[in-house]
Amino acid sequence: MLFAEEVTIVVRKSALIWITGIVYLAGCGASVEIGEARRIDTPAGMVEYLRQAQLPALKSVEVWENEYGPGLKLTTAHYEIFTTLLEPLMLSQVPGFVESAYRGYQSQMPEPIETTTRFSIYLFADRRQWEDFTKTFAGRQAALFCKIKAGAYYLNGACVAYNIGRERTFSVLGHEGWHQFNSRHFKFRLPSWLDEGVAMLFEAGRSDEGLFYFEPGRNMYRLGALKKTLVKDKMIPLKELIAMNPGEVLAANQTEALTAFYSQSYALVRFLREEGYGKRLRNYHRLLLGGLLGDWPLSEVSKKIAADRNIPLTIRWNRAIGPLLFKYYIDDDFEEIEKEYVAFCRKIVYHVRLKTQD
Repeated sequence: MLFAEEVTIVVRKSALIWITGIVYLAGCGASVEIGEARRIDTPAGMVEYLRQAQLPALKSVEVWENEYGPGLKLTTAHYEIFTTLLEPLMLSQVPGFVESAYRGYQSQMPEPIETTTRFSIYLFADRRQWEDFTKTFAGRQAALFCKIKAGAYYLNGACVAYNIGRERTFSVLGHEGWHQFNSRHFKFRLPSWLDEGVAMLFEAGRSDEGLFYFEPGRNMYRLGALKKTLVKDKMIPLKELIAMNPGEVLAANQTEALTAFYSQSYALVRFLREEGYGKRLRNYHRLLLGGLLGDWPLSEVSKKIAADRNIPLTIRWNRAIGPLLFKYYIDDDFEEIEKEYVAFCRKIVYHVRLKTQD
């Protein structure tokens, strides 16, 4: 999920890449008190602060020796977070956030998935450190990532981000974390509408006593974009939406179509989960479970492409697989289901107010 340039770009050479956004950092100096907020500028001071806080989700914290800035390594049940962020209030929420997101990803499945190896997150305090790390970590692809104006990316099993403000940073961490989760556990890659649609469920929520609750209905960024698409009568037909790859829209420089793809994919996943008191939720779960286990009804050639993430995800493959899976698991009567889908879109944006242009 990109805030300045809304698109997920897939680049393949030896790995699958998702671009979106994340990361924080820190400086160096003495620990001081600023009003009611505490400022800690040394890794050792932050280690002590976090240990004393006794955060339920935090298993351990230690100094992370690196070339980018004073840093820490935070370990939770399912994540290792390497960060240069030394802002106490925000950093103390990170362990609870990632573990809450992990439970959210699990909730998409009809049965839990066992994670035996922790996921890696790099969270830098500023863009300079993020770019310096990216130039080493991403190799030839670094130039592409450095074009991101405000966001993060997922590459080679790791989420790499920098601090773009608490709300937006957590939003992109939740989004990218889904790509990280399904890339590790799912035998088959997901069609674009489904992969992005699920990821956007984790962009908005609330926190309460250290726990985070994801609430897709509070994602005003996507809801606003969806309402604009409806108002302008620019809705992408459902049959076309499920066959699209955002990369092809980006290449055509169609900004409105790109915005519509993301907001409509977000709405489509919500539609499958929520509409009619969840009457399609079982089918939705079967679709995801098929991707997890690798038993979608595909040809041997398509199965090979779906399973091998080193093979480029082509526009042709996405256009063939998206509709095929939708027909098999959800519905093959596109005309009828589209009526319900558009009505659902209108319903969820009914109370959304758009800013008027002067």
